[in-house]
Amino acid sequence: MNMDLDGLLARLRNEPAHPALIGLEEAVFRRIAALPQVSAASQLRLGAVAAFGAVLLGIASNGFTPPAEASVTLSPFGPSNPLAPSTLLAGPR
Repeated sequence: MNMDLDGLLARLRNEPAHPALIGLEEAVFRRIAALPQVSAASQLRLGAVAAFGAVLLGIASNGFTPPAEASVTLSPFGPSNPLAPSTLLAGPR
């Protein structure tokens, strides 16, 4: 298998265009132009509805979270460090 990409691209450049590709660009642009156009007012309305929905979703997702519990402050020289090796090896007393 020939892995010389530069040579393959040079050979492809010298080949004539495939007949099915002739007029393809114009056909694509015709189909795009035939699509129904959306007015600026409806785009603005849809954007406002999406923003309002995002705000509602943010409020709803924040309202259902449980309150945060107070975390234990870890100090390397504190009297009761739950992660100290002596505490971990000795187990609960």
